[in-house]
Order: sequence, then structure tokens, then C-alpha cells
Amino acid sequence: MSFTSTTNQRPDRESNNFEPNATLSETVPFDNVHILSQTPQLIALLSIIRNKNTDRADFIFYSNRIIRLLVEEGLNHLPVVQRDITTPVGRTYNGLMFQGKICGVSIMRAGEAMEQGLRDCCRSVRIGKILIQRDEDTSQPKLFYDKLPHDIAHRWVLKARGVPEDHILFLNLIASPEGVSNFAKKFPRLKVVTAFIDQGLDEKK
Repeated sequence: MSFTSTTNQRPDRESNNFEPNATLSETVPFDNVHILSQTPQLIALLSIIRNKNTDRADFIFYSNRIIRLLVEEGLNHLPVVQRDITTPVGRTYNGLMFQGKICGVSIMRAGEAMEQGLRDCCRSVRIGKILIQRDEDTSQPKLFYDKLPHDIAHRWVLKARGVPEDHILFLNLIASPEGVSNFAKKFPRLKVVTAFIDQGLDEKK
């Protein structure tokens, strides 16, 4: 498959190295926080969903594109074991397979948008749900509801149900430096995968 791009913009004829000036994610000094590579594709997708003039249909479509990238990157952080297989032509291929089982837990309601992206990548994956809302007085998160598989402690999911901290991957579309810092300091063995870290919270948090 080949792609052809058409544009009405003319390149800078005085420079062969013209590159657009794009806003990139902030960085944070934590090894357990992983930011998606700020590729032209990702920046273009973020530009669409963050544009105040983007309509609902485009917002959903392009958000789902980013979610798929997040899920794919998250899978790269799961443990694997070697698995040698035989190809149709009789050759040995030294491959890998995921070790253990996974379960997705979406945070109602916005987090439920990530469920389809996970199902697209992982067949027959178990899905749990939790409802967390911010306490308006303390600005701290508060758990209101959870519905999780009975074997949750044996899957890669949540600490409160007996899951080891290093078995939890937190996927997030856009994060704040404050939120990422709180996560990384309180749960240093929990991994965070995000598409973008903003400059910071405003006065409304």
C-alpha cells in the first residue's frame, strides 16, 4: 500500500530542512512513566482532538486512534517468555508469548472509551469497571463503585484486590505533571503510559 499527500502549502524554498513547530509533551523524571513517542502522526491526532472546532464524530474517531496506540504501547510492557514455533515452510522461528493473563479495568465513564481499543488488540479479554470521582472539598479521588472479575488477583490489574503493584499498567490519554508525579511517587512500581503530558493544572484543577 502506498500513500500520496497533497497540500496547498508551498515548502520553504530557502531551506531543505523545513520542519513545522509543534507542541511536544512535557517530560517527567520518573522511570515508571512512559510517554508515547511524539511522532508526526501522534501530534496530528492530538491536534485534531484538542481543537475546539472538532466535531463529535471526528473527536471520537481520532481519540480511538490514539487509544489504539496507547494499548499497543502498553502491551509492550507486559512480561513475555520465549516460544519457538515452526513456520509453514518448516523453519523454526524464535518467538515470544505473553506470560500470564490480563484484565482491563475502565474508570467510568470516560475510561470506558478505551475498552474497544483493548478488545481490538486482545481477544476475549476480561473487562472490569470502577467509578472514581473527585471529592469537591478535598480535590482527592474517591472510589464509589467497582465490578471486577473474581480472579482479579491473578491478573494484571488492581492493587486493592491483591494485585502486585508491578502488575498494573495505567493507560491515560492526556496527563498533568501533578497527576503523573503523584502516581509515580506513591506507586513507584506501577507503570503509567500516556500520550501527552500537559504543562500543568489550572486553578480549577
